Amino acid sequence: MNINIMPNANSENMGQPLPRLAYTMQETAKILGVSYITIHRLLKRGLLHSSSALRHKLIPGSEIERFLKATLK
Repeated sequence: MNINIMPNANSENMGQPLPRLAYTMQETAKILGVSYITIHRLLKRGLLHSSSALRHKLIPGSEIERFLKATLK
C-alpha cells in the first residue's frame, strides 16, 4: 500500500481523485479483516496509532502499513 502524497501534475492525472491518506476505524477494520472493536482495542493498547486532530479517529495508511510490518514475523 504505497501512498504518493504529491501526485504528478500532468494531464493524465487531471480529474482523478487524490489517493486516500487516512481511514476511519471501520475502514481500517475492513482493510485488516478484523472487527471494529479489535481496532478500538489495538488503539487503546497503543499497537495502532490514530490522528488526534479531529473528533473522529483517522488512521493513516502509513500507520496501517507499519502495524502490519511490525506484527508479521
